[in-house]
Amino acid sequence: MAFIDYYQILGVDKNASETDIKKAYRKLARKHHPDMNPNDPEAHKKFQAINEANEVLSNPEKRKKYDQYGEHWQHADQYEEARRQQQSPNGGTGGAGGDFWSSADFSNFRGGSGEFSDFFESLFGGPGGDRRGSRSNGFRGQDIHAELHLALRDAAQTHKQTLDVNGRKIRITVPAGIADGQTIKLAGQGGLGANGGHAGDMYITFRIAEDMVFKRLGDDLYVTEPLSLYTAVLGGAQTVDTLGGKVKVTVKPETQNGTRVRLKGKGFPVYKKEGQFGDLMVTFNVLIPTGLTDQQKELFTQLSKL
Repeated sequence: MAFIDYYQILGVDKNASETDIKKAYRKLARKHHPDMNPNDPEAHKKFQAINEANEVLSNPEKRKKYDQYGEHWQHADQYEEARRQQQSPNGGTGGAGGDFWSSADFSNFRGGSGEFSDFFESLFGGPGGDRRGSRSNGFRGQDIHAELHLALRDAAQTHKQTLDVNGRKIRITVPAGIADGQTIKLAGQGGLGANGGHAGDMYITFRIAEDMVFKRLGDDLYVTEPLSLYTAVLGGAQTVDTLGGKVKVTVKPETQNGTRVRLKGKGFPVYKKEGQFGDLMVTFNVLIPTGLTDQQKELFTQLSKL
């Protein structure tokens, strides 16, 4: 796996504070955000790399492992366990009075080729060092995290999307009803394993942009509908926008400003439950007429005296 310098990606040095990392991330995230660069796949790729770097460097525990093990940081616990076994009295010290590991124990740290990995040689000296080398039957590949940005109306439909992740084209089917912040796992689509180990997984987090018309809360949608004073007073039919198109709603006479009506089944599709939908909550905003003529004003005056 090629080494990725997260410090270089964020433009900070290795002694950068958490505040420095946060500032650098926010600045770069704004610059390369897909919404700011809708037709620039390179910017989208940089945005994903920035998020990955921030996820590691903003976490003290992950950052410590990364500083020590570089691209192998996700296997830090395995390396530390191997080091402890190698240094323990029962594991063998290679010095006077100590036994080497048995062939059975030693084989647990061997790969298919019979050669020591460069990384374990650097830790334990390898077969040409102090003969306390460590081998592995294989290490799992690195998990990859990516984000997919969708419009609310796109998230309401099952459709296919293609992502460019680290130079790879990943094609997925997005189920209708996906939620903002929801993460799905693509097993085996992460980084390649080492020494025959399994590939890591890919985790895709969805970011749903706010809509100009609808507000989503769970599976329900909320919309504010302007209502003329005359319809509010006398009642009538009002056309209302839904995700599926326009529908007519009956307005009762003497409807007050801020009145809310529920349209069953006209909301957002329920995730992975085909044919099920939330509700649409319509709030009426009664409009006060402006630009009245003298005659109209006189009629309102007469009405107020009745």
